[in-house]
This record gives sequence, C-alpha cells and structure tokens, in this order.
Amino acid sequence: MALRVFLQLFAWLPLWAVHAIAGFLGYCMYFFPTQTRRVTQINLRLCFPTMGEAERNTLLKESLRNTASTALEMGKAWLLPMEKTLELVVEAEGKELLSEAIAEGKGVIVLAPHLGNWEILGFYITGISVPTFLYQPPKIELIDSMIRKARTRGGLKVAPTSRKGIAALLSALRRSEVIAVLPDQVPDRQGGAYAPFFGKQALTMTLISNLVARTGARVVCGFAKRLPGSRGFKIVLKSADQLMYSSNLGKSVEGLNRSVEQCVEEACSQYQWEYKRFKHLPDDERIY
Repeated sequence: MALRVFLQLFAWLPLWAVHAIAGFLGYCMYFFPTQTRRVTQINLRLCFPTMGEAERNTLLKESLRNTASTALEMGKAWLLPMEKTLELVVEAEGKELLSEAIAEGKGVIVLAPHLGNWEILGFYITGISVPTFLYQPPKIELIDSMIRKARTRGGLKVAPTSRKGIAALLSALRRSEVIAVLPDQVPDRQGGAYAPFFGKQALTMTLISNLVARTGARVVCGFAKRLPGSRGFKIVLKSADQLMYSSNLGKSVEGLNRSVEQCVEEACSQYQWEYKRFKHLPDDERIY
C-alpha cells in the first residue's frame, strides 16, 4: 500500500529530518490557499479574538508546521518497534497522578486531546496500565486494519465509536481499568451538548460526563508535547478540571472543555486547529 510505504520512509528518517520536511509542508500550506489554512485561520480568530494580527499569523504558521509534523510522525508512532517509538519520549511529568488515580480502583478516563502526538501518549500509558482507546474507524478497511494493528501493540486495546465500543469502555471502567478518549471530537447532536470552548459555544460530547456519573471514574488529561530542536517528546499528565465531576451534565461538559483548554494553553501551536470544531453551532450558522 502506498500509504504504508510513505509512512515507512518517515519511520526510518531521523526526527530532525521529519520535522524539517514538515516545516516545508507547513510553509506550503500557509503560502497556498489551502483548506487547512482557511479552517485554521477561522478557528484562531474565533478562539483568540483579542490576539494581535501579527501574533495570530505567527501562531497560524507554527500550527500548520505542527500539523504536518503530526502527520509525518505517524510512521514512527505506528511502524517502528514499540521500544523505538517510546525512545522518542525523553521527559515525563505527572506520571504519579495517573498511578494515584488507578490506585483509587474506580477506573480512570484519560482525556487525550488532539494535541502534540496522541499516538505516542497512548503507547506511553501502556507502560503504566493497559488502556482501551476509543477511536473513529476510517472508511477504508485497509487503513483501519493498519491502524488497529499499530495501536494494539503492547496490549493497548481499541474500541470503535459504536454502541459496542462504548459498552466496552463502560465494562473496562467497571473492571477498574484505564480508558482513553479524544475529548474534542465533534459528536452528533444526539450525543452532545453545547459548552464554551475558548469562549465560543461548541457541540461537545456528553459520553465522558455520563461515564463519570455512572462509574465514579477519575479523569486525567494527557498529551505528548513536541520538544524544541526535535529532541523528542515530553509526556504531560495533569488533573482534569474539577467541574468535570459535577452532577449537572451541562457543568460537567463545560469542565471537559476547560480541561482541554488547560492542556492547549501549554502547547497552543501543537493543537489540531485545522479541525472543524465549530461545524455545528447552536443557531445553525455556517462558518467553514
């Protein structure tokens, strides 16, 4: 498959070379009127309305470079031997938070926003406890097969975004296990509620809040931050916003978005700003 050959090439290249090529691709996405650039510009204007134009333009360039880096790093995340992938992690912060949450015995939900390299975060967590990751299966079966094979290395389990997958998450929590969810994916309207995300109302999944309410699980946020100079990655694990544990669903969903915001603020340019986070607005306004 052409995609696998492409990713294998970047798996072999040193990380600095991968990031150098990503820098060129990021420049191309900025220079040409790409859809990625357009959506990123819209999201940055919505989320940082008081930011100066020059500062926001710098953030746009850095964001596009990091978007390209995330894509090209997938070769290293998916196709290298597990130990080689984990050698990319050179720093870690907050590991004890996850260990303490696991020790409570109520199950743990790791919120893994689209920030840095979330694939590497998943593999790192397997060294602490084998997690079950919720994921959206791609439409192409060959790609889905490759992703599942890559992600299940080291015992990591995957659950699709279906009733069966959600049931698997609930069962894992009731066994006091760890699950991981990308919390900033846009749900359908039946599975979401509106809550502020950087000051703008965004349709946000209620799944995590419902799982917390049903199981009493603890919630930890995590991401793998790209370090300067292509030195590797720093794993950051931190407590979720306390509002997540509110018995009021609306407040809990607000706490979910606050938790994501607090992570993004630590590595703003590494967030996936090209994602159409505001594609479903309360008044059906179209902004993309």
